[in-house]
Amino acid sequence: MDYKAAIRTAVEQVRSEGRYRVFADLKRQRGSFPRATWTGPYGERDVVVWCSNDYLGQGQNPVVIEAMHAAIDEAGSGSGGTRNISGTTRYHVELEQELADWHGKEAALLFTSGFVSNEATLSSLVKILPGLIIFSDALNHASMIAGIRNGGGQKHVFRHNDLEHLEQLLKAAPADAPKLVAFESVYSMDGDISDIRGTVELAKRYGALTYIDEVHAVGMYGQRGAGVAERDGVMAEIDIIEGTLGKAVGMMGGYIAGDADLVDAVRLYASGFIFTTSLPPAITAGAAASIRWLKAHNEVRVRHQERAATLKRRFARAGLPVMPSVSHIAPVLVGDPVHTKLVSDMLLHDFGVYVQPINYPTVPKGTERLRFTPTPLHTDAMMDDLIAAMDSLWTRCNVKRMGGVAA
Repeated sequence: MDYKAAIRTAVEQVRSEGRYRVFADLKRQRGSFPRATWTGPYGERDVVVWCSNDYLGQGQNPVVIEAMHAAIDEAGSGSGGTRNISGTTRYHVELEQELADWHGKEAALLFTSGFVSNEATLSSLVKILPGLIIFSDALNHASMIAGIRNGGGQKHVFRHNDLEHLEQLLKAAPADAPKLVAFESVYSMDGDISDIRGTVELAKRYGALTYIDEVHAVGMYGQRGAGVAERDGVMAEIDIIEGTLGKAVGMMGGYIAGDADLVDAVRLYASGFIFTTSLPPAITAGAAASIRWLKAHNEVRVRHQERAATLKRRFARAGLPVMPSVSHIAPVLVGDPVHTKLVSDMLLHDFGVYVQPINYPTVPKGTERLRFTPTPLHTDAMMDDLIAAMDSLWTRCNVKRMGGVAA
């Protein structure tokens, strides 16, 4: 077999569909987020980042950076190995205590990423609870899908945010079988939010555990920033809360929080935890400092919501096809992968606006979009520049506007 030719064919297939991904070479500017320096074909230029998942700019918070420097000075760089052998440090223990407190749970467990925490936990729960049936929202993240699939147990997919369909599936399942409902709070591509209270009540009615992915909500919702479940007053009713340190916390890593026995069982069964080198001290110390800061500064969440609402309102006023969203995410529909990439490239090259195209398989074909994530640090002037650039390109690129098609 000509392996090289086969590999090139696979790449060209993606390129021919207009969804070939190109990484922008960016260097964030400490102290001036969301500004960054982009290295392009004609050298360097300053750009404004509009698609970062560092939703609150915590990666630039002096308190976080100081904690990271202190940890390096005290402990050096690496963790030393896996948690089971030599990679548990005092920094890991303190961060897990902060996470458990954040979510009002008995215990928490760190992983190297949000993807790993989902995959490892969901796949191991089938081993811990033989015969477990998992009910999964149709728009759950790829990491959740991978964990459910890799667990090898029985699964049912319910229509997105459709509690009637979920109840039909739960009702049809054996009453005495162990069950788990897996869903997200904020769905990051559309910006919609699940009915957490309704989902939890339904799960309890049919004897099912609940597993919620709050990765796009931790830090940004609730009085202390623990997520939408905290905001809605149902955090205590959820059995397993999964989150990330790589978005609003401004670091990297993932975690689960829940009952001490359940967390301990995952620690003992999850291969993605057991066989992975643990996060280094600088990361865990920085994350703990970030979380402590977020617990005490609700004003940053108030500002964040205002900025998101303002941007969505301004998109709509300009006739740009901003998709309905009740969260901090502002997706603008383009509907074609080639046009989406074209607009993204022109925004970067011509206007110094960085926003990545979102194409299949991240979103369904025909729903390609630009996904904007305004932060508390995006100014009105930055929004003025963005709206002017978008207004210009929607005409030049002949993409659809709300209520019609550009000339």
